[in-house]
Amino acid sequence: MTRLTGSALRVTVFIGENDTWHHKPLYAEIVHRAHAAGLAGASVFRGIEGFGASSRIHTSRLLSLSEDLPVAIVIVDTEERVRAFLPQLDELVTEGLVILDDCEVIRYVGRTDDSGESDAKGKRSL
Repeated sequence: MTRLTGSALRVTVFIGENDTWHHKPLYAEIVHRAHAAGLAGASVFRGIEGFGASSRIHTSRLLSLSEDLPVAIVIVDTEERVRAFLPQLDELVTEGLVILDDCEVIRYVGRTDDSGESDAKGKRSL
């Protein structure tokens, strides 16, 4: 079981939905590498509108439908583990923005791999 509380570091990566790495979505490659690196977790959020360095606005509004919407990948773990992962982001993110924020984790308890049954609400019984 993973437990993470207290001071942590959050890395947020802003890229475009159409950005790729070896013909795969870039956001998927980042998530898979974060998982392989043993980081606590990663989530991908698709934006509905935004612009970046190109100053071109990408939007999901019907009249100006865009296929390259903004995407944010958020990863939170200890500072040491996040900083050890940064060289991989340097390799992957050629256009985009990577930001680091200090944050405080109030409670994170990872799922267990035991054979406990899940109840109706998804909670495991021991």
